[in-house]
Amino acid sequence: MTSLRRCAVYLRPNRWLMAGACGAAFGSMLAGLLMPLVLGRLVDGPVARGDFAALPWYIGGFALLGLVEAVLLGARRLLVVRPATGLETAMRADLSAHVQRLPLSFHGSWQSGQLLSRTVSDVTEIGRFTAFSAVYLMVNVAALAVGLVVLAWLAPLLALIVLLAYAPMVLATTVFERRFRIVARSAQEVSGDLSTTVEESVLGVRVLKVFGRGPDTVRRFTEQARRLRGLEVRKLSYTAALWWLITALPDLAIVAMIGYGGHGVATGSLTLGTLMASVTVATYLRWPADTLGWLTADASTAAAAADRYWQLRDEPVTVTDPEHPRPLARPVRGEIRLEDVHYAHPGGTASLRGVDLAIRAGTTVAVAGATGSGKSTLLSLLSRLDDPTSGRVTLDGTDLRELALADLRAVVCCAFDDPALFSGTVRDNVLLGVAREAADGADRPAGGTGGTGGERSARDEQVWQALRVVRADGFVSALPEGLSTVIGEEGLGLSGGQRQRLALARAVLPRPAVLVLDDALSALDVKTEREVQAALSQVPGRSTTVVAAHRPGTLRQADQVVFLSGGRVAATGTHDELMAREPEYRLLIRTAPDGANAPDGEDRAAGRPADDAHGPHGPHGPHGPGGPAGGLAGRAETR
Repeated sequence: MTSLRRCAVYLRPNRWLMAGACGAAFGSMLAGLLMPLVLGRLVDGPVARGDFAALPWYIGGFALLGLVEAVLLGARRLLVVRPATGLETAMRADLSAHVQRLPLSFHGSWQSGQLLSRTVSDVTEIGRFTAFSAVYLMVNVAALAVGLVVLAWLAPLLALIVLLAYAPMVLATTVFERRFRIVARSAQEVSGDLSTTVEESVLGVRVLKVFGRGPDTVRRFTEQARRLRGLEVRKLSYTAALWWLITALPDLAIVAMIGYGGHGVATGSLTLGTLMASVTVATYLRWPADTLGWLTADASTAAAAADRYWQLRDEPVTVTDPEHPRPLARPVRGEIRLEDVHYAHPGGTASLRGVDLAIRAGTTVAVAGATGSGKSTLLSLLSRLDDPTSGRVTLDGTDLRELALADLRAVVCCAFDDPALFSGTVRDNVLLGVAREAADGADRPAGGTGGTGGERSARDEQVWQALRVVRADGFVSALPEGLSTVIGEEGLGLSGGQRQRLALARAVLPRPAVLVLDDALSALDVKTEREVQAALSQVPGRSTTVVAAHRPGTLRQADQVVFLSGGRVAATGTHDELMAREPEYRLLIRTAPDGANAPDGEDRAAGRPADDAHGPHGPHGPHGPGGPAGGLAGRAETR
């Protein structure tokens, strides 16, 4: 329960409302317990004496207590809404912010479905427990204690009967809570795996279809669903056993009370009013006793959810802002140095081993190497997606760890081989790399608050300039609504090359001092790749460009090629120099896929149509020359 107690910090902003809700619940409980006492006094007083003149006062008091109980119950519900919903909102916001701050190595080891499950369903369980079960768990335990005290005051032997019946319930509940919590944690883990399977099957639907693996995915999903069902059935079986116990024992206690109390009334040792009040109190305690089982189950489920939540929240954030960030020297030249850089993935696998490298400002450096040589790891260090295990990376002589992350990432922009696009317009996706307020202004209606039509037009022109640099203006012009065209999740309506060019435009738009391309041109045909490279080299205020590459055309155009092997810099030089003196490099290039080793970067890909021809907006697609937007596409490509 320690993890659950840690969640209490989120109730502090609304602690008085939460205290009021608890107070209202306790007040309603006390009003309910007073009603049997009034009943006992009524039976032993006016009813026994035949004094019907006093009867309305007792009836009025009884009704008043009932009204107070109802009002306080309603107040509890109203008062608890804000603390519970505030807790859920704050916990989700903090978890989301924490996940965004975690290094790239963390995301490589966690399933996205598990992250989703912890953010959504686990926080929902904690919020539901806070809003209802937590309050009533405290109130009902207090009601049982107060009720036993009242019974002891009315008739000690009747209270003893109830106590003997309820004692096994406490023991059973303790055992139940331990077992139920283990099963609840397992069920939540399987639920997270199930979410991962659903997400992967949706995002990878094309791969599953083309390889005919849909049935296998369905079988895996079904197995997980059956396992989840089995765990849920076990939870229900535990709850059912406890429910049977806490239902049967209070009934037996009431039967024993009526038997013993009836004998006492008959012999004169007990009044009828006392017996009725005692039985009524015991009956009133039935609901707290009956709910003890599922309230405990809720507590166990919430505790397991809190364990999972804090397990993620306790993941260390290793890439952080320094306590006293150093300002970037202006203008930023873009000179990069790696000094004795080592990097080992969590678990001990080393990717980089003592890398020393100097990249001059304004140059293009290509990083080449076999799969697993450390190319992507090296590039990820340049924008502090991760930090070196040892050694340092500097920008214009300043260690990256001494810079504020926002300052660093404003001047170092990245594009990756996997072009992540988001649901929204083309404009939204390209503007992702600029200041948030600028992006917001671009999408406000002309004349709206915070942005004029002229400002939006100027921002759109910057977007078009970035699209022209990466040769994406043609197919974007051919889209039904141009920049305002909404693209689906992951950009599945676009070809691979189109997605990559939009991601590249996003990195180019801010005109960064350092542009990092992690195989970000891999989906382009050779001709388009060459055009994009030529355009990038002609952009005013040329960036320092670091690109992971395998095609000879890209390698040849670089000012310097860094050849990695086994996590070390095996050689540096121009492409031609390395081809002449490095057999391992030569072998790597000659065995490159897709004919990339053909002379001058030409290969069979150069003779095939551009990648747009294979996408939905190519010559054979709905927006190609044969489609309704073909003429517009043609004009856009030639302007």
